[in-house]
Amino acid sequence: MMERESARIRASWICLVLVGAGIFVFGLVAVIAPGSGDAGLMRADGVAAVGLGLFGMLITLVPFRHREGWAWWVQWFYPLFWIAHLVGRLPPGKDHVHQVVFIVLSLVGLLLPVREVFPRAPRSQ
Repeated sequence: MMERESARIRASWICLVLVGAGIFVFGLVAVIAPGSGDAGLMRADGVAAVGLGLFGMLITLVPFRHREGWAWWVQWFYPLFWIAHLVGRLPPGKDHVHQVVFIVLSLVGLLLPVREVFPRAPRSQ
């Protein structure tokens, strides 16, 4: 029987699913309409992004929602990924606003549920 989902866990997984969905959508766009330049490379990057987005959403929707610690640690890939894109001025896009939004969403999604994912052990007297 599953525990009742708290508002913190719900807000957290929604933030992380939005990040995963953003990566997934970018991947689809890159596969369907790669734009100018090396279309083959862009399509390959798009396929990788589709997989990364799906994998991240799956981890978010199953083990993360069940408060499994390993899933919380794995999801730290999201803010690191977006920080690297922001600092390195990497695509997608030229405005980089979306990267800041995804950094904030992923950090909120990871920091809100820390006490539920890693509850403190009861103090012995």
